[in-house]
Amino acid sequence: MSGNNQTIVTEFILLAFGDLHQFRILLFMAVLLIYMTCVSGNVIIYLLIKLDASLHTPMYYFISVFAILEIIFVSTIIPKLLDILIAGGNRISFAACFIQLYCADIAGEAECFLLIVMAFDRHLAITNPLNYFRIMSQACTMLALFPWITGIVASSILTILTASLEYCGPNIINHFFCELAPLQKLACSDSYVSSMATSFIGIIGILLLFIVIIGFYTHIIIKVMAIKTECRKRKAFSTCSSHLIVSGLFFCTCMAVYVKPTNSQHDKYLAFIYTVIVPVLNPFIYTFRNKDVKNAFKKLLSNKQK
Repeated sequence: MSGNNQTIVTEFILLAFGDLHQFRILLFMAVLLIYMTCVSGNVIIYLLIKLDASLHTPMYYFISVFAILEIIFVSTIIPKLLDILIAGGNRISFAACFIQLYCADIAGEAECFLLIVMAFDRHLAITNPLNYFRIMSQACTMLALFPWITGIVASSILTILTASLEYCGPNIINHFFCELAPLQKLACSDSYVSSMATSFIGIIGILLLFIVIIGFYTHIIIKVMAIKTECRKRKAFSTCSSHLIVSGLFFCTCMAVYVKPTNSQHDKYLAFIYTVIVPVLNPFIYTFRNKDVKNAFKKLLSNKQK
């Protein structure tokens, strides 16, 4: 650290939703219920896919990976928010703050890239069905690993750049978890490089990927419209609509925060949508409305009753 008589920051204070203090208990109960629903929902999805042979297809394999990522993502962020709401534990050590940042970014970045892998999977299944299983049998594992690798690489770069900045005070973060833009704003040293890296990775990992997903599904819709069988057409549209809803909710809120990280006072509310609200909706949007998953769930229940 450069300079004299500077205090080295050893911890940060998360303000979270201090402006809603009168609703603290109600908010705690709501977030706890959301967290429990999200984790249990994704655990059920993962177990169903693993236990039911009819779901052992590339699409459901990617959904099982997505379920794991969702559990990691919310478990990195929500427990600390619950601690703040119920016990006032708004202090977090410097090391814990950047560990939380790193883990949340890995899961978030990996989800972005996994969503495009899932879009590619549906695109291949609908536009090239004859070669689908041959191609996916060779590429499925690598496609599942790709989001993890990109998430780790991107998060390592951003976390190292941000943690390397000089923090000498203040140490108050107007957020409910350790986030890139608020931390960069607190730095005493020049944060231009880390801010630009955040914007660049945001553009590549969020904006560009979302445009590619839209491109995939535009082509899918054109192909589906040419299908003469109404049953097949409805099934294809059902899968596409679920993925587009999940992708749209996640990417649109992320773009507002990351593509141009201005550290607005509204960022924490946008972040609340993609870190708390969207994850609890995903299991219901993506799988529980799916006929195959419903049948697998009914089969599992009937086996337990015997």
